[in-house]
Order: sequence, then C-alpha cells, then structure tokens
Amino acid sequence: MSLHSLALIENWPVPSAAAAVVRADGTVLGSYGATGHRFPLASVTKPLAAYAVLVAYEEGAIELDEPAGPPGSTVRHLLAHTSGLAFDEHRVTTVPGERRLYSNAGFEALGDHVAKATDISFADYARQAVLEPLGMTSTTLDGSPAKDGVSTVDDLVRFAAEVQAPRLLDPRTVAEAMTVQYPGTKGVLPGYGHQNPNDWGLGFEIRDSKSPHWTGSSSSPRTFGHFGQSGTFLWIDPDARAACVALTDRAFGPWAIETWPVFTDAVLTEV
Repeated sequence: MSLHSLALIENWPVPSAAAAVVRADGTVLGSYGATGHRFPLASVTKPLAAYAVLVAYEEGAIELDEPAGPPGSTVRHLLAHTSGLAFDEHRVTTVPGERRLYSNAGFEALGDHVAKATDISFADYARQAVLEPLGMTSTTLDGSPAKDGVSTVDDLVRFAAEVQAPRLLDPRTVAEAMTVQYPGTKGVLPGYGHQNPNDWGLGFEIRDSKSPHWTGSSSSPRTFGHFGQSGTFLWIDPDARAACVALTDRAFGPWAIETWPVFTDAVLTEV
C-alpha cells in the first residue's frame, strides 16, 4: 500500500531522503526513497537512548527518581531536559526542575549513569536492550547517546511500531514517557524559539499546543517524538494511530521549517 502524500518529499531541497508511515501492528502504510540507507540521526538518537534507559529502569538497574547528573538532579530530570545542565557542555546553569533546558550533556550524563549501573557501555547496553530485540540491525548508537546514532527508515519503522504497541517495555512505562514531566516548565525548543510551556516527556518531546512546531497543524496535541539537526524526524500520533519517520542528509534549517508541517498534514489527511 502506498501513500501519495509521501511523494511530497520529491520537492524537498535535499540530496537524498527516505520516509515511511507505520501502524502499531507494524503495517507500513507507505514508504519513499532508500529506506535501507543509513543516515546520521542527530537528536533522533535521543528517543532510542531514552528507550534503553527505560529498559534499565524496568530491569531494576536504575530508578527514575534516583540521583543522576548534577547535584539535585535525577534520571527523570535528565530524560525530561530539566536537570539544569547546559545545552552542549557539562556545566550547571540552573537548579533542577526550574526550566526546560534542552541538553545534549544531559543525555551524555544518562549514558554514563546507565553504563556505571550496568557495568556495560551504553552503546552495548542499548544494542542488547533495544536494537537487537527489535531487529534494528542497521542501527548503531556509538558515541554520544544524545546525537551520534546512525539508522535507516526500515529500522526506525520497527522502533515506531514498538513504541505504539510496546513489547520491550510495560505499556505503562511508555505511557509515562509520553506524559508531560514537570508540567508548566518554560524553555526553548531548538529551532523554534521560546515555548511556554515547553512540554516534554521522558526522552520524547510532546507537541501539545506549541506554535510554531515541526509537526503539522492537524497533528493531535498528544503527538510526541523528536527531530534532529541532521534533517531527521520521528513523530507518533496516538490519535491518528500512526507514526512517521523521515531521514535526510541536509542539515535542519528554514527548508525544514517550511516543508515538514505541510508534509505531515498531507500524511495525516491520507492516513
């Protein structure tokens, strides 16, 4: 089955791109481009890393509310970007829970925390906990768990199906991950400016009423996911009962701000 809306990607000013739409049962409603091509994910790495952290939580290796990162911060703070760590350096800028400071450093602290708790490198832990069980054989999370993942549309479709109908995690844990943590917290959504509130779950950004936003005007407020500075995104819309993955090899910029919402609205209309 094919979605005509995916052909809109042909108009994107990118060297190459691939995309797919998937249901909770793994049914791919449509795909476009080289879905087996490996693209750098940038921050779309974070939901994969977060899922591995949540497996570590369910296995009893860590607790969500145990200390991690800077003083006063917990695993939950790090997952929800409220630890107080700066964007890209391990420097404390505010007390935990006060502001939504989007932080790559926070996810690196998470990776270190899980590695210490499990006595296994985070990349290996994520591979054993998430990638291998889902058959994501073309995905690696070497380097920073914030931004160094490499994957394919085919692999991320497997992940998006898992998040919609969890097998690796208790559905209640995934429900918590897509629930706003520290409600009412203000902050900057990279590329889209100040948002009040800037809602986030556990490793997943939550759309709610944010404007402007990288999803569509018809995306439900419950939509959650992530986009990356390498021109990548993954959203899951529980109301539409579908998820969409798009990977490109052009850095995020005005082209993405212009094309992504139109694309998402077209997909949702067809789904």
